[in-house]
Amino acid sequence: MAEEKTTVEVEETTEATQETKVEAQAQDPKEFLENFDWDKYEQGIERVDDSKLKEFESLVAENFVDTADEEVVQGTVVYLTEREAIIDINAKSEGVISLNEFRYNPDLKVGDKVEVLIDIREDKSGQLVLSHRKARTIMAWDRVNAAHDKEEIVSGFVKCRTKGGMIVDVFGIEAFLPGSQIDVKPIRDYDQYVNKTMEFKVVKINHEFKNVVVSHKALIEADIEEQKKEIIGQLEKGQVLEGVVKNITSYGVFIDLGGVDGLVHITDLSWSRINHPNEVVELDQKLNVVILDFDENKSRIQLGLKQLEKHPWDALSEDIKIGDKVKGKVVVIADYGAFIEVAEGVEGLIHVSEMSWSTHLRSAQDFVKVGDEVEAVVLTLDREDRKMSLGIKQLTPDPWTDITSKYPVGSKHKGIVRNFTNFGVFVELEEGIDGLIYISDLSWTKKIKHPSEFVTVGDTLEVEVLELDVEGRKLSLGHKQTTENPWDKYETEFALDTVHKGAIAEIVDKGATIDFNEDIVAFVPSRHLEKEDGKKLVKGEEAEFKIIEFNKEFKRVVASHTAIFREEEQRNVKAAVKKAAASADEAKPTLGDANEALQALKDKMEANDKKKK
Repeated sequence: MAEEKTTVEVEETTEATQETKVEAQAQDPKEFLENFDWDKYEQGIERVDDSKLKEFESLVAENFVDTADEEVVQGTVVYLTEREAIIDINAKSEGVISLNEFRYNPDLKVGDKVEVLIDIREDKSGQLVLSHRKARTIMAWDRVNAAHDKEEIVSGFVKCRTKGGMIVDVFGIEAFLPGSQIDVKPIRDYDQYVNKTMEFKVVKINHEFKNVVVSHKALIEADIEEQKKEIIGQLEKGQVLEGVVKNITSYGVFIDLGGVDGLVHITDLSWSRINHPNEVVELDQKLNVVILDFDENKSRIQLGLKQLEKHPWDALSEDIKIGDKVKGKVVVIADYGAFIEVAEGVEGLIHVSEMSWSTHLRSAQDFVKVGDEVEAVVLTLDREDRKMSLGIKQLTPDPWTDITSKYPVGSKHKGIVRNFTNFGVFVELEEGIDGLIYISDLSWTKKIKHPSEFVTVGDTLEVEVLELDVEGRKLSLGHKQTTENPWDKYETEFALDTVHKGAIAEIVDKGATIDFNEDIVAFVPSRHLEKEDGKKLVKGEEAEFKIIEFNKEFKRVVASHTAIFREEEQRNVKAAVKKAAASADEAKPTLGDANEALQALKDKMEANDKKKK
C-alpha cells in the first residue's frame, strides 16, 4: 500500500514539471520569469498557501491517528487472510495482526472494531505492526475490575489445562479456572473444554500478585437455582420425573432432576437383590424415577426406580401352594438362614432349623453358599405380606419316624461328640438324631467337673440308650454303661475291716490320701495317721491300713492305720484278763488280789494313752 502511494506522488510530480515546461514555452519570457515557481522547479513540489496548509493540518489531526509507540487505538478489520487480519487505524497505511491473537474470538469478521497497540511504526515493507494482545493486556485490568465490581458476565478462551484446573484468556489476562468451578457436576474429562470460548464470572482478584480467578459454575448455579425453585414448587409424591445419574455410591444413586438432586436407595433400585447399584445403572444415564417421599423443605428427596414396574409377587403363579417343591438360587446367607430367589424379585427364607433334622447348633453356611441352585419345600406362603418360608430337610424322611426300632432302650451304638455343656455331652448318632450324656454317666470311677476333661468335640464314643422320648424327640444316653461297673468288684475287695498295704500319696486338709489303684483313692483322717510310737505317717511312707468306711454310691473309701495297732492292744488286754483269771483260779487268791492285778493293768494302759497324747 505504501509503495502504491509513493508511485502516485512521483507520477504527479513528473506531470507537474512537464506542465510547467509547456507553460514556459507558451508565455512571454519576461512574464514567465516573474511568475515562475522556483520551489516547484527545484524541489519538485508546488508551494501551498499557508491557509491551505493549515486546513490540511486540521484535516490530518481530525482523521489520522498519531502512530507513536505504546498507544492503544481502535481499528477496524478490513480484510482477513488465513493467518492475518488487516486492521485500518486511519493511518497512512494499514496494520497487520496475526490471527493467533484472536483465538479467543473465533467469530472475528470484516468490519469488527478491535483495540490495538502500535508496536512498530512501519516495517521494511512500510506497514504498521500492531498488537491486539498487548492492547488487551493494557486495558484488561480496568475491564476485569469493572466486571468483578459489577458482577458482569465475561467471555474467555480456555487455553490449556494446569494443575487443579484450567488457564483462561479473559481480556488478554491469563485467569485461573479451578476444576471445582467448571461445572456443578464432577468433571471426568478436562480436555473437552480446551480451545473453547465460554462465559465466566470474575470471583476473585489479587492485585498484589496480579491473579484473577473466574468461575463458570457460578453462572450455572444461578440458572439452576431458578430451575430448582420452579421444580421444588411442583414436586408431589408419586410424580414421575426424568433424571440423570449424577453419582453412584454403595448405598444408592443420586439423580439430577434438573437442578434438584434426589436419592434412589439401593433397595429401591430393583425388586431383585443387588450387591451394588452399578449392577443396575451407570453414570450419566437418563432414566425415569418416581418420587416416594421428601422432607418439609423438599431438600431431601427419596426416589424409586423399581416402583415403576409391577411387583414380582403380583406375577407369582397362583399354582404355587404350601407343600409344593420349588427351585431357586441362594442370594443371601445369614447365620439364621438363607434367602432363596424362586422367581425374579420373589424370595423365600430357609431357616437354619429347616436345613437339617439335626437339633445341635449349626450355621447356614454349613449347608449352602451364595449362588447355589437348591430345591426346597414351601412351608408357609403369605401373598398379602409377600413372605414365604421354605425347608430343605423336608425333602428327606424324618429319622425320628422309626426311632423306636432303630434305637431301643438298652441298645448300644457309636456316636460323634458334637457339643458339650457344663452338665453333659451331645452325641450325634446320625444326621438328625442327637442324644445327651449327662456328666454323671460318662465314667464309673472318675470325678469329672466338666465334660471337656473327658472328651473333645469330634471324638467317637460308645453309648447305650438309657431313655427315649419320642414325642419330645429326646434321647438320654450313657457312656459308662457300655462297660462293667468296677465298684461292684471293689465292694467285695475293699469291704469293711479288710486290710491293705499302701503309701501316703498326698497330705491334704484334715488328713491324707492313698491310691490303692487307678480307681480307688482312699481318705485317711488325721487321727488315723498316728503310728504305735505316737508319730504320724508322712507323704510317701508305706503302711497297712484298715477300711473303716466303703460307700459304693458316692465312691467314698475311708481307711485307718491307727485302728490296726489299737485293735492289737485291745486283744492283748483281753488275753491278760483271761490269763489272770486262770491264775487266780489255780492259786485261789482272794478277791482283793485279783482286783489289784486288774487295776495295775488298767493304770499301765492309761499311762500309754497319756504318752501318745
